[in-house]
Amino acid sequence: QVQLVESGGGSVQAGGSLRLSCAASKYTYSSVYMGWFRQAPGKEREWVAASRTAGLLTYYADSVKGRFTISRDNAKNTLYLQMNSLKPEDTAIYYCAAGSGSYGVGNRRSYNYWGQGTQVTVSS
Repeated sequence: QVQLVESGGGSVQAGGSLRLSCAASKYTYSSVYMGWFRQAPGKEREWVAASRTAGLLTYYADSVKGRFTISRDNAKNTLYLQMNSLKPEDTAIYYCAAGSGSYGVGNRRSYNYWGQGTQVTVSS
């Protein structure tokens, strides 16, 4: 069964931190890549970070590098996104995704499975 359920979103002030979680079914968690995307109002969905199988390799968009950390808890089939030094421009709905990565780690087409999203709002 395919299932991705995000949690942990909320409202914070600039400079604050949040940790997003994505609970996955065992089948979905076995995907080669798991990642995070975000979509701000009126903008395209953009890739944020990705983790290859078992979390051995991680990848980040330039806009979040050094501030966000993606990680996995393989015992819990859960993906995390630790977000520090948050900025107002990080405000968006954050989506967890899983897939083969066939079109590149940052390409939406690489991800077959998507969660419902969780809202992150950063105020200045």
